[in-house]
Amino acid sequence: MLKTSSLTFKYTKKTPVFSFPDITLQQQENLLIVGKSGIGKTTLLHLLAGLLQPVKGNVVISDIDINKLSQSKLDTFRGEHIGLVFQKKHAIQSLNVLENLKARLYFGKKKVSNKEIETLLEQLELSACKNKKINTLSEGQLQRLGIALAVIHKPKIILADEPTSSLDDENCKIVMDLLIQQAVKTNANLIVITHDHRVKPFFKNSIKL
Repeated sequence: MLKTSSLTFKYTKKTPVFSFPDITLQQQENLLIVGKSGIGKTTLLHLLAGLLQPVKGNVVISDIDINKLSQSKLDTFRGEHIGLVFQKKHAIQSLNVLENLKARLYFGKKKVSNKEIETLLEQLELSACKNKKINTLSEGQLQRLGIALAVIHKPKIILADEPTSSLDDENCKIVMDLLIQQAVKTNANLIVITHDHRVKPFFKNSIKL
């Protein structure tokens, strides 16, 4: 469950104040947040993930106000309960696909299950490249690996930042289907932040910034 109230944020004294609508999601409810560039979509995602601290307001995930946690406890909470799909790929270049997934579980303080990793790789059609280094993967494989890294630790919330903006229509549908399927499998809330209106049919709930 996720709930926000009266969230505002300001980068510097000279920049405008971002004010965001309140969000309430029950278990397994998904949300699409749309808006043009510069409106604060990524800022909101970073607030939901605890990567930014709001000027006012709060973010509550599973009855825990993440803005009241110490930095170390917030880092631990994020590692255990939040999955992030970034626009830019954040896999560790020196590790292969399998090692990246094991490292994600280690940093999230979750038990490494080779069977669960293998199952996820099969679901995302990555089994054939599990021993490949990151710099040898295609864009599509990198996109699917980003999803795998976001869900392998079974987070409570999956946050995706513009996951389809650089994709054609066919791959846009593939990525959205994968995100929704993985959210169902991990019993998580999925929140997608984008300006890509092709994503709208995949969501019952949406807000516009």
